[in-house]
Order: sequence, then structure tokens, then C-alpha cells
Amino acid sequence: LELGGREARPLLGSSERLGRYPAAAALFAFVALELAHPRPAYPRTLAVAIALYSYWALAGMAIYGRDPWTRHGEGFAVAFGLLARMAPFAAREGRIVVRWPLTGLGGAEKVPGTLVFVAVMLGSTSFDGFGRTSVWQDLIADVRARLVDESLRVSDLAITAVNLVGLAAFVAAVTLTYLAAVAVARRLVRAPRSLVPDFVLSLVPIALAYLVAHYFSLFVIYGQYALALASDPFGRGWDLFGTAGNVPNISLLAPNTVWYVQVFSLVVGHVAGLAVAHDRAVALFERRGDALRSQYPMLALMVLYTVGGLWLLSRG
Repeated sequence: LELGGREARPLLGSSERLGRYPAAAALFAFVALELAHPRPAYPRTLAVAIALYSYWALAGMAIYGRDPWTRHGEGFAVAFGLLARMAPFAAREGRIVVRWPLTGLGGAEKVPGTLVFVAVMLGSTSFDGFGRTSVWQDLIADVRARLVDESLRVSDLAITAVNLVGLAAFVAAVTLTYLAAVAVARRLVRAPRSLVPDFVLSLVPIALAYLVAHYFSLFVIYGQYALALASDPFGRGWDLFGTAGNVPNISLLAPNTVWYVQVFSLVVGHVAGLAVAHDRAVALFERRGDALRSQYPMLALMVLYTVGGLWLLSRG
């Protein structure tokens, strides 16, 4: 934080020991609002959420410092920072440099909480897809039917609790399957230490692929509302640019086009994840055989995520 043109001194100093756990908590809270709350788009709900998130961010910056909190505690900054590491451009010593895509994900990620954060990114998107399936919709309908004689508040709380359990289960599933894969890899190569920090960034391209696959059609269709909002941003009846009456064209995307984009993004994301894991294995192990054996469990993990993602898309 800055006071009088100077950055205020943090109350407790660095947040390094907290790692990315605060950012994971913030991101989980955001996706819980979106996926678990029965009415996330209500103005009052959004106002409370925005206020709480603002207090969280300001308190974190005041306690640990602006830059440390942005790197480790601010959920969106951490998410975009991880995704940016796949880019072919990077900032170094005040200059923009060109690099091969995905090379920013190389090396071990030693910041605690990175696995949990990436698991929230990947697990929340997976749960969003699963929440649209008939299996989950039938479960929610059953909960409502059982509480038909209760107040709306009790029903909403029950549905929120069920959705939170489902969301947490998907995040836990991503975490546990990754831990299992790297545990098998460690056993195969008889590594003297845990391999968890070495391959965790290979999940970042998969998280991006899930985001594209699940939200591509939503972005293209509902993104057209931006034209109308640009002309009348405050709902006052304005038409600044002559686009206030713009109606989204829902036929802009054919069903086959959406499916092809979804499958393509999933396949490319998982191939990119495998490439990151392979490069890390080659750099980590001196013996080529160890590098190859360490990738067997990672390949199985990527196939599992690919099949799971395609199943969710086909059922959603």
C-alpha cells in the first residue's frame, strides 16, 4: 500500500512462508460463489462478495506488503501469472524478451501451495462441467424435493452445502491423482526426494485447456452483450454508440464447431502438459531411462484427465 506517495511498511513482512495457500483460498471462494451459491448473480450477493474480496486484498497488502501479497495471496494475479508463464514473451530487467512457448513453466516450483492452487483451477472447471450433467442435476432436484416443506433459506443452504462438497471433492481428486502419479514416478526411479514440485506446472496448460473448452461458447455468445453494455453501461437508456439494442446471435456457433474447439483445446492442452513434464524429467534425471520411466505415471495421469474432460463435455 502507498501512503503519501510512499509505500507503507508491511506489518508482518514477507508472505513467503504462506506460499500460494492464501491465493488458493481466494480463488476457491470465488468459484464457490459462482458454482455453489444458488443465486450468485444477485446484486446484493455480488456487492457483499466484492466488498469481502476487497477487504481481503487490502488487508493482505497491509500485513505482508503489496508486491509479496500480489505474488502469493491475490488469487487472480497468481492465476494470470501462472498462465502468463506459457507465453512466448516475458519481462526481464525492464525489457520484453521472446522465448519458446511453455519454457516459462520449466524448473521446479518451490512455492508452497502451488499444487493446491492449480488443483482449484482445474477442479473447479471440472466441477462446473459435472454440475451440468443429469447426474448432478438429479441430485440437486432430489435435495430440493426432500426440503419442499422447509423455508427457501434452508433449501438454499442445503444446496450450497451439497455444491461445496462436490466442488471440494473435485479439487481433492485432482490433488490426490497428481500426488499418486508423482509418488509412483518417484518409486520407479528411486528418487531421493519428493517429485511433487518438479511436475506441478505441467498441470497449468491443462487448466487453461479446460477453461477454453468449458467457456469458449459462453464467451462467444454472451460476450456479444459487451456491445450493448458499451452504449448503455449504467442502464440509463443511453445509446452512445448505436449498439444498445444489440441482441446476441446465438446461431453464430454451430454445435459441431463448439465440439471441435473443445476437443482440440483439450488435446493440445494435454500434449503441452506432457511436453512440460518431459522437459522437466530430462533436466532432472541424468539417466535417460529414469527420465523415460518417470513419465509413465504422468502419461497415465494426462490420459485420465483427457478422458475425464471429454466425458464431462459429452455429458454437459
